[in-house]
Amino acid sequence: MAYVVVDTCTKDNLCVDACPVDCIHPKQDEPDFEAATQVWIDPEACIDCGACIPVCPSNSIFILEELPADKAEFAAKNAAYYGK
Repeated sequence: MAYVVVDTCTKDNLCVDACPVDCIHPKQDEPDFEAATQVWIDPEACIDCGACIPVCPSNSIFILEELPADKAEFAAKNAAYYGK
């Protein structure tokens, strides 16, 4: 897993639009979008391009190695969303 989204995510979908490989879900047109508290990055589909980071207005996306200690739980939550 290269990137992790944390709980400050506002689901504005700017990261979804910036992603060249469609690895951030749920998107606004997906059934579970409304119920989701945030978006998640598919660790297997992500190509580590980093395009999502600068467009995130809430600074909610971190490189795994730079994930703050108080947000470490989100690495596991992200993986669990994709069944990894």
